[in-house]
Amino acid sequence: MITTQEMKELEESSGIPRIQLMENAGRGIFSVLKDKFPELKDKKILVVCYHGNNGGDGFVAARYLSEESGVDVLFIGDETKLKEEARINFRKIKNNDRIQVLVDPEQADFDDYDIIIDALLGTGTEGSIKQPISQIIDLVNSSSAYKVSVDIPTGLDPDTGEIHDKIINADLIITMHDIKSGLERYKDKTVIVDIGIRKD
Repeated sequence: MITTQEMKELEESSGIPRIQLMENAGRGIFSVLKDKFPELKDKKILVVCYHGNNGGDGFVAARYLSEESGVDVLFIGDETKLKEEARINFRKIKNNDRIQVLVDPEQADFDDYDIIIDALLGTGTEGSIKQPISQIIDLVNSSSAYKVSVDIPTGLDPDTGEIHDKIINADLIITMHDIKSGLERYKDKTVIVDIGIRKD
């Protein structure tokens, strides 16, 4: 198990560029889903993203998934707040004919998807959940889709496991490098993805 601070320090000392870690994370998400759903090409997928690095992982995953499936990305963040790595990957999906980028929740029928990927906050969850994220959590949870959270279900404190107001009820959690401290009670539905950081 690892805390968010320990994970941050590992990433910074790994010598691997952040853009490469993001690429490895997104590719890893795709690989896990491809193993879980051999018939991935028949699935319609929605990736919901915010403007943090969790959203960046989601953009990369969407790019890989679009080679197999119909993929929509709902981006509810602020494009001007994207960090460089996430911004590069956002541009790649905006220029991808196989991906439809939506910016308003009303553009998506959440019941129309087979799989919804939560790439909203991840380990960036802090304090109470604000709009528009609160609304998205409700829309995802009310959907009949199979729900996948990237790193940490949005709304869950990554270190304590405390729920901030509400949480995405993930069927599967795909976490990077090592299980986060707050995921202890969800470890039975958590898969760890190797993003290239050495394990001591």
